[in-house]
Amino acid sequence: MEGTGRDGRITKEEAQKAAEAKKQAPPPKPGKPEEKPAEAPKPQVSFTPRESFSRNATRKKMSRMRRTIAKRLVSAKNETAMLTTFNEVDLTEVMAMRKKYQEKFVEKYGIKLGFMSIFAKACAKALLEMPDVNAYLVDENELEYHDYADISIAISTPNGLVVPPVHNVESLHFAEIEHKIKELSTKAREGTLSLDEMSGGTFTITNGGVFGSLNSTPILNEPQSAILGMHGIKPRPMAIDGEVKIRPMMYLALSYDHRVIDGSTSVTFLVKVRDYLEDPMTMFLDI
Repeated sequence: MEGTGRDGRITKEEAQKAAEAKKQAPPPKPGKPEEKPAEAPKPQVSFTPRESFSRNATRKKMSRMRRTIAKRLVSAKNETAMLTTFNEVDLTEVMAMRKKYQEKFVEKYGIKLGFMSIFAKACAKALLEMPDVNAYLVDENELEYHDYADISIAISTPNGLVVPPVHNVESLHFAEIEHKIKELSTKAREGTLSLDEMSGGTFTITNGGVFGSLNSTPILNEPQSAILGMHGIKPRPMAIDGEVKIRPMMYLALSYDHRVIDGSTSVTFLVKVRDYLEDPMTMFLDI
């Protein structure tokens, strides 16, 4: 409001008139009350009637193989002084080697260079260096030592786990090991393994990593005194020469019979296997 006084100021009379006009103005009409937004309809949840749930149970006789496996596992757990030691391995060099030479390897030998043959070869070299891990009890008072490494490979079949050995791994070429593992795996899944092919073995390797296992405590394959458990390869940050680098890491587990193998021996053996895998060229150079 602009007044009529000096410099546009509002005079006293103008102020009084404005106050009177405000008093005489009709009160504002009441408006409609504010409407609340309509609530969204609540979802209707329906539950399956309890009487429709399945409550059936069936019984199935165990196969002969499953019964045999069960007895052997219970025996190994109850009759041995089984312990497990763990370590981890950086598979950077193994994976680089496979990537670099895989095509030429397949071209020459007709089969891929897998992890299993590399692990088997590393274990075989360590076994000959540490004969206690490659020995087993033949009775309560006598140990049997071996100057060869017959490595049993755990193979999953529809009927259960079988562990046929690859003989003289220490003397075989990587391609020979791969072909033998493939042959045994095919026969195992077809159910055509002979008793001779199932017999023997001085050490076992099992690979739970193919099924997604991160770590485990593998159970002994009697009468053997040790078994190596492989697991999944996971990229993890590792401290390398003062820097953090992402490396393909695998946990290793060695279960062993403490009646035959001392704790220090088991740890040393696993460290040797790790060292061979982290520098695989030493296996080719035999150093």
